[in-house]
Amino acid sequence: MDRPLLFLDVDGPLIPFGGTVPATVAEPPLDDAHPLLARLDPGHGRLLAALPCDLVWATTWLDDANEVIAPRLGLPRLPVVDWPDDEDDPPGRVHWKTRGLVAWAAGRSFVWVDDELTDHDRAWVTAHHAGRALLHRVDPRQGLLAADFTAIHDWLTALER
Repeated sequence: MDRPLLFLDVDGPLIPFGGTVPATVAEPPLDDAHPLLARLDPGHGRLLAALPCDLVWATTWLDDANEVIAPRLGLPRLPVVDWPDDEDDPPGRVHWKTRGLVAWAAGRSFVWVDDELTDHDRAWVTAHHAGRALLHRVDPRQGLLAADFTAIHDWLTALER
């Protein structure tokens, strides 16, 4: 059986938009072109890698996530969802990523970590995805917290039973 996937957004979950720079980060390196990179918590890499799933970037950073984000988190290169130019996006208030992630998962169970998830996305995934799915919304002002990692870990380990 294939391991579940974890689709990971960057802006919001890993780079929070509010609050302060994590205490683990002294100051941003001088070569950073993106001023919010200082908000990355290097400890998140270890926590993500420990989850019983296959990590996949699901972000508009595309492969830049492998070049810029992964090294700062101590993660290896990860697969990247390549967003199609789809004229036939899901109707209504369903997020533009939803259809692409369900297609990418191809029936595998998955966790989707993003700051823009709604009940419309959950309903669409339930109706169109054969596997189990956890759509986990992260507060973009705070990013991923210990409680988020616990909820994700608990859901993933429940799949193994």
